[in-house]
Amino acid sequence: MGRADQDRIPDPVPTRKTGCTPLSKEEERISSFFPPTSAAEVRRGSHSHILLSARRTLKVLFHFFMKAPFPLKSVAPKLPIVHRSSYISPTQFSELLGRAKNLKHAVQIHAQLITRSCLSSPFLFNCLLNLYSKCGHVSQSLALFSASNSITHLDETKNVFTYTSLITQLSHCNLPFKALTFFNELRGRNISPNHFTFSAVLPACGDTRLGKQMHSLICKHGFESDVFVGSALVDMYAKSGELDCARRVFDEMPERNLVSWNSVIVGFLRNGCYDQAIGFFTRLIGEDAIGPDEVSFSSVLSACAHVCGVAIGRQVHGVVLKHGLEYLAYVKNSLMDMYCKCGFFDDAEKLFRNTQDRDVVSWNIMVMGFVQNGNFEDACNYFWVMRREGILPDEASFSTVLHAAACIAAFDQGALIHNQILKTGLGGNTCVASSLITMYAKCGSLVDARRAFSESEEHNVISWTAMLSAFQQHGCANQVIELFDDMMQAGIEPDYITFVSVLSACGHTGRVDDGFSYFNLMSQSYNMNPGLEHYACMVDLLGRAGRLYDAKKFVESMPIEPDVSVWGALLGACRKYGDLNMGREVAERLFEIEPDNPGNYVLLYNMYARRGRLEEANEVRRLMGFNRVRKEPGCSWVDVKNMTHVFKAHDRSHSRTNEIYEMLAELEELVKQKGYVPEIQHSINDMDEYEERKLWYHSEKLALAYGLLTLPVGAPIRIKKNLRTCCDCHNVMKFASAIFKREIILRDINRFHRFADGLCSCGDYW
Repeated sequence: MGRADQDRIPDPVPTRKTGCTPLSKEEERISSFFPPTSAAEVRRGSHSHILLSARRTLKVLFHFFMKAPFPLKSVAPKLPIVHRSSYISPTQFSELLGRAKNLKHAVQIHAQLITRSCLSSPFLFNCLLNLYSKCGHVSQSLALFSASNSITHLDETKNVFTYTSLITQLSHCNLPFKALTFFNELRGRNISPNHFTFSAVLPACGDTRLGKQMHSLICKHGFESDVFVGSALVDMYAKSGELDCARRVFDEMPERNLVSWNSVIVGFLRNGCYDQAIGFFTRLIGEDAIGPDEVSFSSVLSACAHVCGVAIGRQVHGVVLKHGLEYLAYVKNSLMDMYCKCGFFDDAEKLFRNTQDRDVVSWNIMVMGFVQNGNFEDACNYFWVMRREGILPDEASFSTVLHAAACIAAFDQGALIHNQILKTGLGGNTCVASSLITMYAKCGSLVDARRAFSESEEHNVISWTAMLSAFQQHGCANQVIELFDDMMQAGIEPDYITFVSVLSACGHTGRVDDGFSYFNLMSQSYNMNPGLEHYACMVDLLGRAGRLYDAKKFVESMPIEPDVSVWGALLGACRKYGDLNMGREVAERLFEIEPDNPGNYVLLYNMYARRGRLEEANEVRRLMGFNRVRKEPGCSWVDVKNMTHVFKAHDRSHSRTNEIYEMLAELEELVKQKGYVPEIQHSINDMDEYEERKLWYHSEKLALAYGLLTLPVGAPIRIKKNLRTCCDCHNVMKFASAIFKREIILRDINRFHRFADGLCSCGDYW
């Protein structure tokens, strides 16, 4: 037996002599992590006063360690800083606690503090609590705090600093109820809170009434003049929407620091009071002793962006340069965002190109800027440049670029982005999944949209609504109602957009009574006031059912002023059922609201043309000329092998024009054999020409011919059009889907038309 073994005290002997129960196997495993106590050390008396205390503590520590979110064996490596048997002073422990950076180190130091009886020091106990919080494990802080209740010498060390430390952690971790619970426990122990305690607990007071009670308690303790407490009060009142109280507290503060100024600026910004936020920033830069920081600048730049105040934004940019903070990524990103949202994209792009350390936020701002300016292809291109530079996209990156792909119906582009999502592991993210659903739906692939919905790890109201909207856009009204029922059974509360899809589906399936039930459900069960979109859906519902006068009465009884969507729905119903008198009246209303919209003139023109009343139709044309209204040229495009091919009516600019027109001639013969008759009198896109030959060369027909020429046999043909498709092209698409056994997806300005087996998903009503 070696000398070290002779000095070591055998475990069973002291435990039996002192009456302690033997340790279990798991407890022995934990005890092995503690530094060994030798017989010589006991004879010197260095550990005799803590040996039994440490043994009694093992059972408490056992339950604490068992809750730790890591394998027990990961604690085994001992602290490398000091020898296990050497003495560590409280000062050295405080240094260790300050240097530790992960949970494993925290647990090791915790064990050392227990065995060396140092947890009786309030300072070290609080440092250990802070360390667990710094490691992102507030649950361990709570476990430590609770475990100390059963150990007398630890429980007695709890003071205002201990409670303040824990309350601060809980507030920062968004656990307000627990923070308030410990604040009440502190007061129940007759421990007087200090100004740091109040600063820590105020963020947990989300309720205005509770916040005002806390304010009264602060005044009772005489801390209302403290700068930290005052800043926390301003922040608390601003978050509760009590801006007058926030301003009053701020103005009455005898001393203000930068935190105070930032609290009031951010508070007013958060509540949409952008001018006031800018005003407070102006006051801040007038303070000689206090200068703005990155939080101040980013907040005021956000306010400028919301009010499109580029003039003020440029002045703020000058102040940024004056303070030498232009190098901070946070500030530079805020500047780029401000310029983008104010419509000065060139300034934003110049800043972006001059930035060396561009992060994912910088790229996201630029991609979003392209989207906001309608440059969807550039948005997609920038995304791929970002990937080539090695920047890993986040959920905001994917959501933005998917929106860009959806706006131009770039299916192939969207599929490539989906592949990147899977590679980065964000496929299950709810926000990204919702964007995928929307992208695939707007690209005409309902199958892929459903797959993205199914593969999402969890569903919230956004993903449910995205899928409902996808079904609604593609005319799958029955599926909308079924999915809405599933959503209700899942306990998801619908939102504003959800009801738009449901009411639209009721209109497409003729469920008038169900539509009114859902309409009333909004206000009765969800305290939601219907908006113009919902009223437009109800007018469309009545109009589709042929109840035009009921629809008109419904419009006249609306509690809010009807807009173009409401009157437009009624005009569409008049066109469908040929009610010229009401149609003319409704069209005149629309001419007053939006005199520059050519679509309203075209609809009324076609109503007259369909009935053969060419004199009135020509009068509509003259009215368009008098009002200087020009119809936007129609164009259609189709994607083939990642290339977009754009066609205009009678277009002969394509490199394969001869083949396209030969295919059109072949198509014309085939559809006429199936019973096709040209809808000359009902043409939308060519009011100048009635001839059949002119009608046959509309842009969507040219795109269809090119798709038939180039896409694989049986592959779906996806066509996009910038205007409402005409009845003649609609009929040709139905015939072509049956003749060529292909699915044709046509997305016009109003909706999707899915042609298959000679039928369209719109039911010939669009």
